[in-house]
Amino acid sequence: MNDETLKQLRAEMVELLPRLRRFARGLAGAPDQADDLVQSACERALARIDQYQPGTRLDSWMFRIVQTIYLDDRRAVKVRTGEGRIDASLVEDELAFDGGRGLEAHMTYEAVRAAIAQLPEEQRVVLTFVCIEGQSYKEAAASLGIPIGTVMSRLARARAALAKRMGESGASLAAPAE
Repeated sequence: MNDETLKQLRAEMVELLPRLRRFARGLAGAPDQADDLVQSACERALARIDQYQPGTRLDSWMFRIVQTIYLDDRRAVKVRTGEGRIDASLVEDELAFDGGRGLEAHMTYEAVRAAIAQLPEEQRVVLTFVCIEGQSYKEAAASLGIPIGTVMSRLARARAALAKRMGESGASLAAPAE
């Protein structure tokens, strides 16, 4: 890989940072853990830049690295503690709110975040890619290396579970037309 290509890849990685952080926040839950996850992913990507194949999607490669590091960390915690569960009440929030609307928004955010945290990991990852990151089903399938039908199925189950937990009819969580 020549110096110009390497320079361009680094610039593209910098542009991806906000998206990587949103994805990592969806996985990890806490902002500080998400930042650590993104930093680890960037370090790994730069150390293994020769494994990146020019002409392929850098964002998919980076998302996959974030997910792999997250899964590796979760497995390590599971081995050390015997269960690997993180208590959502221990995670600090950075939301600042003002007045009744802010309090209501904060409470809704907490309820949604808690409901998402209860989803099985494979559903939570797909939900994060499609609903938070805004990827199409096809992009999410490519990023995760799974069939598009599996993405659609996991997303449908995640939305149904969230609607049930949130006590909604599910209308606001309906799938976008693809």
